[in-house]
Amino acid sequence: QVQLVESGGGLVQPGGSLRLSCAASGSIFRIDAMGWYRQVPGKERELVARIISGDATNYANSVKGRFTIFRDNAKNTVDLQMNSLKPEDTCVYYCYAVVWSGATSSTVRAYWGQGTQVTVSS
Repeated sequence: QVQLVESGGGLVQPGGSLRLSCAASGSIFRIDAMGWYRQVPGKERELVARIISGDATNYANSVKGRFTIFRDNAKNTVDLQMNSLKPEDTCVYYCYAVVWSGATSSTVRAYWGQGTQVTVSS
């Protein structure tokens, strides 16, 4: 089993910054991708940013230029630096990781964190 533990959410004023952190632990052979999704109640979970093997990154158009994703492969962590936050960024943010628990592809699974609330409001 693999656990993803998130931290760093909270309340911030519009234009402010927050940094989310996520640490993976457990039965990890390697991690192919780590990233962040977010979800507003009643809507589908959407990709915010992800970083894959080789450090290639993808960002949602709505956060490009404002959010930056960082990954530490040695520590199995992924951070999301969020700047110039807007009220529409308010929702629950989920860390995710695609993890190999062994040397074969049969051990690959996607894991999710419990979610951390980000609220942007004056």
